[in-house]
Amino acid sequence: MLRSLVRTTSTLSRMRTPAFRMPGSWLSHTAAATTRPSIAMHLQTSRFSTTSQIMKQVTVTFIEPDGNEVEATGEEGTNLMELAHENDVELEGACEGACACSTCHVILPEEIFDNLDEPTDEENDMLDLAFGLTDTSRLGCQVELSADMEGIKIKLPSATRNFYVDGSKPAHH
Repeated sequence: MLRSLVRTTSTLSRMRTPAFRMPGSWLSHTAAATTRPSIAMHLQTSRFSTTSQIMKQVTVTFIEPDGNEVEATGEEGTNLMELAHENDVELEGACEGACACSTCHVILPEEIFDNLDEPTDEENDMLDLAFGLTDTSRLGCQVELSADMEGIKIKLPSATRNFYVDGSKPAHH
């Protein structure tokens, strides 16, 4: 991201400021004062940048506790919990990815688990609370999609601590 920011800022600095001015906007006041765009100006216009990096799409299959298989496709770098939520997979995520619960517990294939970075102490502490813990268990909020995950099957445990205790399933935001 930083490399992209520097490259884009460098490209922007070769352009004339008036191309970035929009009448009545914040840019029309700040850009008029200088001929070189500032980082703040870049941040304001970055959504229009043509130098954005193209992310590779990765498709995985979630196996829900009832055996239902849900295929999901997302960009590299997306965590498994977000991917599950975007595809209506029954993966809770009560703490919304803050690594403060174990409700996004997933069971990965051994070959993928072995290639991941070691879990942090915080993740291990939360995994200790997970229902149905296995040797290849991880928290979905802490595992990001990568190209080597293409086509894998990710199992969801039969229950989570929240489901197990109260039987309710929260609605996704």
